[in-house]
Amino acid sequence: MNTQNPNEEICCPPFDPANWDKKTIEWYNKPFIKDKVSTFLYMPIGFGKVMKRLDEKVRAANAAMPDYLCLSEHTSSWNMNLFLAVDKEIPNAENITLSGKFFSKVYEGPFQNTGKWTKDFEAEVKKEGHTTKKMYMWYTTCPKCAKKYGKNYVVLLGELEN
Repeated sequence: MNTQNPNEEICCPPFDPANWDKKTIEWYNKPFIKDKVSTFLYMPIGFGKVMKRLDEKVRAANAAMPDYLCLSEHTSSWNMNLFLAVDKEIPNAENITLSGKFFSKVYEGPFQNTGKWTKDFEAEVKKEGHTTKKMYMWYTTCPKCAKKYGKNYVVLLGELEN
């Protein structure tokens, strides 16, 4: 179902879940820039402001954001790290790289299902014969674009231990 009004601006590109659902991905020094978002009981506060700040740094460096991939790592109920994929080093940003083997699975629905998705994801990883070191979430579109597209896709990625 596409509820997009042609007169409304789209800030997030369409997402194709087939490219990320139940996939094993290997990264070797994949470049990202890192920032943080405050959360209240895991709900982000000022997420858009942080994303705008990251976007401005990427644009100023004439860089690209491959797949518009932005991983969220909940470190506590009060903090979340963000990792925005980039195609080159970005000045005035915390540049990092991620390496390893990752398993991804796509979910669709309201954010309130995150707890269910996390349990299902862990079961899926175990079924594949793996365990995870870290788990990341990729909110593929902002809430406005999710409403316009009629789908709210979230990708869970687990860094695999074995």
